[in-house]
Amino acid sequence: MTTLHGIQPRQDTIVNLTDRASQEIREIISREGPAEGTGLRLGVVGGGCSGLSYRMDFSAQHDNDEVIVLNGITILLDPKSAIYLKGITLDYQDGLSGKGFVFLNPNATNTCGCGESFTV
Repeated sequence: MTTLHGIQPRQDTIVNLTDRASQEIREIISREGPAEGTGLRLGVVGGGCSGLSYRMDFSAQHDNDEVIVLNGITILLDPKSAIYLKGITLDYQDGLSGKGFVFLNPNATNTCGCGESFTV
């Protein structure tokens, strides 16, 4: 099992990945080859039409991060973002209206039209 900085990852599912999202993330990793010891950071930042926006990038682990391994992918969550992302599913959609990662958040009480920001 993958560990970063010797910390054992959590096995529960704070977040979930669809098979399609996992496949796309693996393709990005093979294409871009992020640095060794980094993981996929999912986060929430203030902003957007509805108040909070999703963030997703590759990053080194920080001291208080939640570390989760799903489908062989190491996911990093800062404690503040973990509160807002608990129970989300990250999907990847490819269709006539565009393609990209989609956060399916059961905690969101309002989502903007583009799906990039939300309110809880």
